[in-house]
Amino acid sequence: MKPVIYVANVAESDLAEPASNPHVEEVMSLASELQSGIVTVSAQVESELSELPSEERVEYLKSLGVSESGLGNLIRATYNLLGLRTYFTSGEKETKAWTILSGMTAPQAAGVIHSDFERGFIRAETVAYDDFVAAGSFSAAREKGLLRAEGKEYIVQEGDVMLFRFNV
Repeated sequence: MKPVIYVANVAESDLAEPASNPHVEEVMSLASELQSGIVTVSAQVESELSELPSEERVEYLKSLGVSESGLGNLIRATYNLLGLRTYFTSGEKETKAWTILSGMTAPQAAGVIHSDFERGFIRAETVAYDDFVAAGSFSAAREKGLLRAEGKEYIVQEGDVMLFRFNV
């Protein structure tokens, strides 16, 4: 059977405790029986979130008793279901997210950017996402000693921020 995620659209009042809704409880039971996932979303809340400035979204979600939007939960559940992970590269001009399969090594992840990166892989300078954000930049993370030098066997973790060293 193909993997499935059930998505239940709920009222704003059911977001914090979706299992209290008998319809959601029924879908949860079915999902459990079929070994599938379930995500609850309030389409109305998602619509309202799309109109708010980003700094107000977190406060709005907190006021509803949740920490992440339903859409964010759906994306995370979908990534997990498909065995996908995200890592980042960051330079002076931009930070970019890359999608890889769970379990990929650093050279394989580098190959997603360009095959030369994989072929000539030397090492990956790596910092955890939260440490990167706290430091403010890759160079600041380096100065604070937060970077790790990872080799060819390193399994890329969700949210790693990486700088690949290679020679072709």
